[in-house]
Amino acid sequence: MEQNNKTQNKIVETYAEDMAKVIGEDKTGLVKKIIHDEEEHEKDKKNLSPELQKNKFFIIFGALFIVLSLVTLFYFILGRRIPTVQIEEKFIPLIFTDKNTLIEVAGFSKDKVAQTIYNMVNATKVKKGGVEGIYLMNNKQGIGLREFATFIKSNFTLPALGANNALFFNDSFLMGAVNGETKDFFILLKVRSITDVFDALRVWEKKMFLELHEFFGFDITPETKQLLTRDWQDGIVENKNARILYQKEDQPEGEQGKIVLMYVFADDNSVVITNTESAAREIMFRLTASQVKK
Repeated sequence: MEQNNKTQNKIVETYAEDMAKVIGEDKTGLVKKIIHDEEEHEKDKKNLSPELQKNKFFIIFGALFIVLSLVTLFYFILGRRIPTVQIEEKFIPLIFTDKNTLIEVAGFSKDKVAQTIYNMVNATKVKKGGVEGIYLMNNKQGIGLREFATFIKSNFTLPALGANNALFFNDSFLMGAVNGETKDFFILLKVRSITDVFDALRVWEKKMFLELHEFFGFDITPETKQLLTRDWQDGIVENKNARILYQKEDQPEGEQGKIVLMYVFADDNSVVITNTESAAREIMFRLTASQVKK
């Protein structure tokens, strides 16, 4: 047992002695090596230091590059105009129609527009009792009531859109054909109330026949020119108040002859302009039906 302990101590002592000898023999070289390594370490630290001019340049250049990249990215993402698709306003007819026709009238004269519509009314293919809506377009844009009045050079005074009384007359209106006992043209106006528009319509009736006669196929001849100055009369159409221009003047009721033109106060918000009672009846029936559905 003692023999083994002596052996181990000998080994330890020998290893320690050997290390001491190595250090002792190369003491100067080891110190130099440590100093050299420390100097190299200091050089590396200086080379990596942000204070070094070269490193400053790379740091600034890198930061500028990052900023430029972010600006470019935001320009393409946020600055570029995103293409949009124009959503067309939903088409809601004023009444139920069996067919709708669009007519491009850009560059047309009033006479050509009137003749085109008159021909369409006479050529309508809707079923008996049916209604065809006719919409005028100016360069693919729908024509409202105010533009229509300007288009036909009407004396009908309409408040401009945006005016306080602009809502007296809705800019949406409907023209078309009724295939009844005859094929008849009509215009349907939407108003805020009859009270609001009554006076304006009474003023317009003095020129209404002159401005609309071509749409109804009436010609101004020596025999019919007196209609231009004839007074309109109060009347009743389908239990609704109306103003009527008759073929004969100052005749007892039932003897005035054919209705040349009339406008009927179909309801509190609707006025129908046409030339036959059957056409007025059909439009008023459809007005009532549309209100019931709502």
